[in-house]
Amino acid sequence: MRTIVFSLLLPFWVTSLAGNALALQYQSSPHNHTLAVASTNENFYTDASYLIQQQLDLIVRIEQALVSPDANQMRAVRGQLIIQNKTVEAFLKRHYPSSQNLCQQQATFPLSSQWSQSQTKIYCALSASSQELFKLSPVLDQLLSRRGEVGLVRPLPLVSGERKSDPILTIAPTQLPNLGKPATPLSTREPNLSLPQSTTVTSPSALPIIGVIGKTAIANYQPPMQPAIAPPDATLNILANAKQSLTAAQIAFPPETKFRDAQKTNIALDRFTYGLDPQEAETYAKFLRLPRTGIFRALPASAYQRLLNTVSNRLQASVSERYAFPRLGNTQAGLNPSLTLEIVDEKFQLRHQGVDYSFMVNLGDVPLEKLDDRLKAVPSSTREFFLNYQPPQQLAALQVDRRRFITGKDQNWQQNQVIWASTTAQLNHTYLVRSLQFQLPEIILNGQIANIEKSSYLDQLKQVRSSDMIIAFRPVRKRSDGSYTVIWRILKELPAPQIKE
Repeated sequence: MRTIVFSLLLPFWVTSLAGNALALQYQSSPHNHTLAVASTNENFYTDASYLIQQQLDLIVRIEQALVSPDANQMRAVRGQLIIQNKTVEAFLKRHYPSSQNLCQQQATFPLSSQWSQSQTKIYCALSASSQELFKLSPVLDQLLSRRGEVGLVRPLPLVSGERKSDPILTIAPTQLPNLGKPATPLSTREPNLSLPQSTTVTSPSALPIIGVIGKTAIANYQPPMQPAIAPPDATLNILANAKQSLTAAQIAFPPETKFRDAQKTNIALDRFTYGLDPQEAETYAKFLRLPRTGIFRALPASAYQRLLNTVSNRLQASVSERYAFPRLGNTQAGLNPSLTLEIVDEKFQLRHQGVDYSFMVNLGDVPLEKLDDRLKAVPSSTREFFLNYQPPQQLAALQVDRRRFITGKDQNWQQNQVIWASTTAQLNHTYLVRSLQFQLPEIILNGQIANIEKSSYLDQLKQVRSSDMIIAFRPVRKRSDGSYTVIWRILKELPAPQIKE
């Protein structure tokens, strides 16, 4: 009897167990659904943040290409723009078939019940930015054709990977471009000459004679004029609109999502290459509180020079403009001279213009704080020469003295050592320099004295502003590129020298 009853109740019991299992499964499904949504959201933010960072970096590269004369740089960003646009388009279509329809009504129509308002905002901002950047495609094509006027644009390799021989010399393979390197300039026969107004003197023969029209190595030679490249205003507006959309998208991300600013990174790298480290001024803060002191980074002369057979945008600020030499303050004659210190062949020297000149000595390991305007800590013979040297008052004689300091020859200073315009650079040594600077009229600098009357010439000389200073400087840090961190101090300002004839 029990067996009969059990056999009758068994189906009902199995059904009950199945129902309980189904109920448990139904109860657990919201939890699994939440995990799936969270995983989807996490993937969305990860993918979107990556694309936005790529978009921001691309905008910076485009901005650099717009002011660069390099054709390869323009070709590179043109290809990167196509790839980025296709990548963003695939992301947008994967999450919604029509981004345009969605973003037009995003204020009242969310993407889906699984998407938050911030996700919709990120989605639409990324779409708007991509559409703005795509407008640059024809503009970059036009600018690339203009870059082809100054640089060689080689054909890119075929998509299939097959080799293509030279159309003229079929034996020689075609040289393919490397878009990571600058394009070869069309003008590659620039001679290595010292220009008449060269400001860095590496040899006495390179010194121009002011007031005299001298011969040049190549008659009537003029160095190639560098192109002036300004980005179109319409292009800058497109980039600004794209950045504005990306900025709005960044705000919608969770707080833990961080984005890097490639523009700030480039500025920091430029400062690292040519400028001071932020903590250096703090290290020497006590010394810098003294009057007429300063700190700066003395660079090798090559940092200020354009390499031969290269192209640069003459509208872009040069190294000497971005990191100007320290100003020494207004003098009695109204001139504001500079400490134009640079390194040439492991030697310190001042970078001069016109008839400016200087001379310096190495005092050894003497603290700058111990030096005063009377130069008591300086050996007597050197002290007397630095304090009592009188510059000539004739333009020609002034340049003779300048050559004496550069060559070390024909010096009748009654000194037991040769006084040079440059001296070997040594770390933690103090240098004493006397710098004479003149602001000559253009008519004298250009050698047009013969074309004016003597009375007018004398009037021009009266307008010359000048300065004469004794300065001490000390290199306190040397970098691997040969540059030095230098602290300096003005010890004495002498009467401004006069040029009377």
